[in-house]
Amino acid sequence: MKALIKISNIRSESDVNRIRTALGAEEGVVACHIKGEKGEVEIVYDNYFINEEKIYDLLEDMGYTKR
Repeated sequence: MKALIKISNIRSESDVNRIRTALGAEEGVVACHIKGEKGEVEIVYDNYFINEEKIYDLLEDMGYTKR
């Protein structure tokens, strides 16, 4: 599966690194590409292990909000 998640409060390279590290640690995440300047996270995942709702929950738990 592939998803494009738009996040409103990515402010710095530190935010990009935090998101990349957290998503990379999740089982089922195959790849992610984060465009900090656009506030977009492109993610490829195996929905057997993780789903889009869990990804949103993970990002929200980290303090990021989708737009």
